[in-house]
Amino acid sequence: MASKPIRVVCCINQKGGVSKSTTSEALADGLTLKGYRTLLIDLDPQGSASLTAGADPTHLTTYEMLTKQCDAQEATQQRTQEQAQEVAQEVKRRCIQIATRADIMAASPNLVKIDIELIGVGKEYRLREQLKPLLVKYNYIVIDTPPALGLLTINALTASNYVIIPSQADVYSMQGINQLAETVEAVKEYTNPDLKLAGILLTRHNARSILTRDMSEAASATASKIGTFLYKTVIRESVIVKEAQAQRLSIYEYAPKSNPAIDYGAFVEEFLERGEVHA
Repeated sequence: MASKPIRVVCCINQKGGVSKSTTSEALADGLTLKGYRTLLIDLDPQGSASLTAGADPTHLTTYEMLTKQCDAQEATQQRTQEQAQEVAQEVKRRCIQIATRADIMAASPNLVKIDIELIGVGKEYRLREQLKPLLVKYNYIVIDTPPALGLLTINALTASNYVIIPSQADVYSMQGINQLAETVEAVKEYTNPDLKLAGILLTRHNARSILTRDMSEAASATASKIGTFLYKTVIRESVIVKEAQAQRLSIYEYAPKSNPAIDYGAFVEEFLERGEVHA
């Protein structure tokens, strides 16, 4: 596995509430469980992924990294098996087996200032330049982005090889995907010609809803229109996700037999299979 080329993947949707951060975290942790060296980068000022992943709030963050107050390695929190065992002690009464999770580069609320503070030529390339020293260390880097098409998102797209679009099966999400596709095309033209759309993932899915079934068909049509595909896997809606986040455990650790854990595990498998085809 160590011989596989580095792949940088960003999860993007300008619409909030589509499980973007949950998907980023589940993908990163799922790849880690598969034996890949994986880093999760949180570029969302809200810091949802950082919070639910249990990142150290006193550690250097993506804000200091992007403003060159530190390098990428200094901003990275390594999650060793020893650290995982410390977490296990906190939940010992529940007999949860803790697995090693992806390393994390946490977000900061100060990221809201990036559009103002990063100025001059090359501001769109700041993340890509900072990540170069880490490319020999990881097999995968997963980037969680803010629900807005600002400079942070442009940096993520410029630094990435692939874009995954988590989305609900509704009208507003489909509209947002079309707008996002235009941004991806602009990034391909000006800053990252090798960027590829790596599929739309339907989240918070309710198969019993007639509207959801109809919109799933619309999502497939949208995927074809923008030159990508709809993952066969869908992520079913469940309160288990929020429970796992409250405990700051991955969905795989908290409830490995739950629908979301099974679904996200299947998504990781499909992502890897499709990655081999499109590599």
